[in-house]
Amino acid sequence: MNFKYISIKNFRSFKDIQISISNKSVFFGLNDVGKTNLLTALRFVFDRNMRKKDFIDSDYFKKNVSDPIEIVVCINIDDQNDDSAKIRPYIKGAIKSGQKEIYIKLVAKYDDSELIGSAEMWWGGNLEELEEIKSSGNRFDIDNIFNVFYIDSYVDMDKLFKQNIKKLIKSDITNEDDKKTHERIDSIVSDLNDQIASLSGVSDFESKITPVYQRFNNKEMSISVKSEIAVKGLYSNIVPYMKRVNDDNTYPTAGEGRKKLVVYSLYSLLAEAEASKKINIFLIEEPENNLHKSMQIELSEILFSSTDNYPFLFVSTHSPYILYEMDDITLVRVYAHQDIISSSVFYEVPLDYQRNKKMLNRSLSEALFANSVLLVEGPSEQLLFDKVLSYICPYYESKGMYILAVNGIAFKNYHVILKKLGINTVIKTDNDIQRRNNGFYALGFSRINKLTNNNLRLEWFTNSGKGEDKKDFYKHSIFYRRLIYNNSQEPAIKTTLEKIRKEDHIYISKVDLENDLDDVLHDRLTAILEQTDPVKYLQGAKNIRMVELIEKLQNVDCIRIYNHENFACLMELTK
Repeated sequence: MNFKYISIKNFRSFKDIQISISNKSVFFGLNDVGKTNLLTALRFVFDRNMRKKDFIDSDYFKKNVSDPIEIVVCINIDDQNDDSAKIRPYIKGAIKSGQKEIYIKLVAKYDDSELIGSAEMWWGGNLEELEEIKSSGNRFDIDNIFNVFYIDSYVDMDKLFKQNIKKLIKSDITNEDDKKTHERIDSIVSDLNDQIASLSGVSDFESKITPVYQRFNNKEMSISVKSEIAVKGLYSNIVPYMKRVNDDNTYPTAGEGRKKLVVYSLYSLLAEAEASKKINIFLIEEPENNLHKSMQIELSEILFSSTDNYPFLFVSTHSPYILYEMDDITLVRVYAHQDIISSSVFYEVPLDYQRNKKMLNRSLSEALFANSVLLVEGPSEQLLFDKVLSYICPYYESKGMYILAVNGIAFKNYHVILKKLGINTVIKTDNDIQRRNNGFYALGFSRINKLTNNNLRLEWFTNSGKGEDKKDFYKHSIFYRRLIYNNSQEPAIKTTLEKIRKEDHIYISKVDLENDLDDVLHDRLTAILEQTDPVKYLQGAKNIRMVELIEKLQNVDCIRIYNHENFACLMELTK
């Protein structure tokens, strides 16, 4: 069983939207754009308790109650797993042989006399020929199939524990030891009642109340007070405490972070109990609340690294840490221009990074929450560009801009995901070259080819350097790189590159960061670094010396860098 998409019409912040989803989907975006509304739409379809509340006028897009709310979820059941098998007996009449997908449709027409909209539901293998789902009251056949666990951002651990205590803790009435324990409890309770009745305060009250009562009624009657403590539920008053390993002391389950982890543990137990009978769907809202960064990363592993615990999972989040272990999930970005819209993409960690997906995910997950992202080669570019933008556009990150260093990871791994999610993406790459037998290979321009599919013809690159040994080749590499860039300014090639800058927002250095910077600020670099060859000095210990440089750069230097064609990527980012 695999979730395919959800379409929503006239519901809350959504006028008309269709979003690709999968069995694990993450909804993210700024506040008040509709992440919670996406989860709520799923709840109305799959959760009977949510449907009981009906729809009110504010559930309709801009209170347009003249049009119905319509929510459709598409699920593929072509596989033969246990979850698909749980669906087929209930839907068998509505799906024909050969149909691989089922559509579950909810419609809520607003009743002006009742001031509510009640759900009506259909399903089947053809969206145009659906069969009404059988119902009794507000219970539909779909409620026999799906079991929804909704975990909000401020779930009450104590309330959850008490509500489900009978499901979580059960006595074995056939166990002889349990029978003896019950008998001892009854005896203790009876003795406790007798002890309470014998207290002096009780007898004193009896002596005072009896004569007053006898004034109004039979003087032969008196009032006696007895204790009636009873164990109405053996587990009704127990609460979870914490114990350290090899420590018999118990500690209160205090602190919202600790309570939240207990909540996830409780939900996992409840889901295990239901898994054989129903399909468990988890809807989790902002799980990062009240959790320290380290706990968020740990929770990320629990949520995304196993299909057993959370096979069907929908999460809304503001936190990049929750995404550190993401893999085989659909990323759904919710954002607004005039109407709320959304983009989604299926994300799978490339095989090269499966063993250390945190390395890839850590940077990507932070970039996902930006509106515009500048992809750069490494930390030196990141340091310099942060310095420049911090002056040109103070607090630029709070305005939705982000600089991401790919650090040896192919630009494409980030570029594809960010573009599909509708995030403005700018790339600044080096004009790298590679030694080949027939001279050199224009690696930087080849990289642009792969990113844009523009099929830049590389034959125009000179074959200079042919036959040189490795030492001489790299000795002349700066010359060759400038030669390549100069050749790229020929009219036909330049036109293609300008098109790539305009449409794909990809910029290539004349040489590399340090040489391009030297073109702009040679005299200043020589002076403030006290070096006759500032490029060689900066490249000698890249990150350390870049930190030294940016501490000495002044505002006027930042302006010159920002306005120079060598760093046009910065102006592109801040448009």
